[in-house]
Amino acid sequence: MTAEPWLVVVDAQRVFADPASPWCAPRFAETVEPIHRLVAQHGDRVVQTRWVPPHVKHGSWVPYFEQFSFADREPHDPLFELVEEIEDLHLPHTVTEPTFGKWGPQLRGVVGHDAHLVLAGVATDCCVLSTALAAADAGCLVEVVADACAGSSDEAHERALEVMRLYAPQILVR
Repeated sequence: MTAEPWLVVVDAQRVFADPASPWCAPRFAETVEPIHRLVAQHGDRVVQTRWVPPHVKHGSWVPYFEQFSFADREPHDPLFELVEEIEDLHLPHTVTEPTFGKWGPQLRGVVGHDAHLVLAGVATDCCVLSTALAAADAGCLVEVVADACAGSSDEAHERALEVMRLYAPQILVR
């Protein structure tokens, strides 16, 4: 296992920060300071991720985008840009995926197999949870920094943290 942990800032994008967005994580702004603190601690061992819609909708994505048609846009739409407070950090690595979970070949290519990951970002109850479970299942040690994450609601955030606590010692919530 990697001795030095990698910080993964999950989906710090406008679509989750903008109060006018149907996907706004209401406490998004409260994650910015803890994320900045974590970035300072991890130096160049930081990856930011972005969610973008898949070009071809298939399987469960078809009814998903029927329900959330506002998000069916081109990947470079401003809605999917990183928020300025994170973009201004000029983080060294970016992984863009059309999936909620960001653990896959791109992220693994940056951090390596069996990495020690520290997760922050949004939404705790979707992309953070999906990333944590897949990474732990692949053999990574995952730490989720609760105050550096925000959910679709306070209740959803807490429920997702409780689910991830069930995976200890592979997933640790701090």
